[in-house]
Amino acid sequence: MDPMRAVYQRLLEAYGPQAWWPAETPFEVIVGALLMQQTAWRNVEAAIRNLKAAGLFDPATIAAAHIPILRKHVRVAGLFRTKPARLKAFCRHLLERAGGDLATYFDRPVDEIRADLLAQDGVGPETADSILLYAGGHPVFVVDAYTVRIGRRIGWFHTDAYETVQRRFEAHVPRDLAVYREYHALLVVHAKTVCRPTPRCDECPVRTRCAFGRRRRRGRARTIK
Repeated sequence: MDPMRAVYQRLLEAYGPQAWWPAETPFEVIVGALLMQQTAWRNVEAAIRNLKAAGLFDPATIAAAHIPILRKHVRVAGLFRTKPARLKAFCRHLLERAGGDLATYFDRPVDEIRADLLAQDGVGPETADSILLYAGGHPVFVVDAYTVRIGRRIGWFHTDAYETVQRRFEAHVPRDLAVYREYHALLVVHAKTVCRPTPRCDECPVRTRCAFGRRRRRGRARTIK
C-alpha cells in the first residue's frame, strides 16, 4: 500500500472518524474558515454563536450589517479590526457573484472557484481550500502547519511550500471527498496530541513509518550503550 494511504489507515484506526468540519451548513463552514485565522476553534464557535443569536447568519444580513455591530459579535475570535470587514466583504461578494446562493457559487470548475476565493481579502490557500473541501464539496487536499510538520518528520517531503505539499498528497491519495476531509482532520488531531512541537514518539501510532522517530530511537539506543 502507498505509504501516505497506509498512514491514513493507521491514523483512522488509532483516532477513529473525526466528523470534521463541525457545522450545520456550508455557510457556517465559510464563516468559520474566515474567522479561524490565528485563533482557537473554541473562539470561532463562540463568535458563530453570537452571530446566530443576533440574527446575523446569512450572506445578506452580514453584508448589510454595520462593521461595529459585526465587531461586537466576532471580537472573541481575535483580529477584531480586520475580521469583521473581511467577513462583510466576503458576504457581499457571495451576493454579487451568486446572489448569495452557495450551490450556484460552487457549481463551477474548481480552479475557477479557487482563484475567485484567493482574490478575496484575507483568504489564503489554506482558507480557500478549506472552503472548497468542507463547504463546496470539492476534493482538494488542505495543507496546514500540522500537515507540514507530520509530513516532514515522516520523510515524505522536505519543504513547507503549500502547492508542493498539496500536490504530493493529491498524487498519492485518491481524490475522494470523504477521505480528504477525514485525512486532514486526522492529521490535525495527531499533531495536537502526539506529533507536537516536542513529539511523543513512544505514543505514536505511525512511529514505525516515521524517519524522525527512527532517528530518535537510534539516538536513544546509542545513549543506552
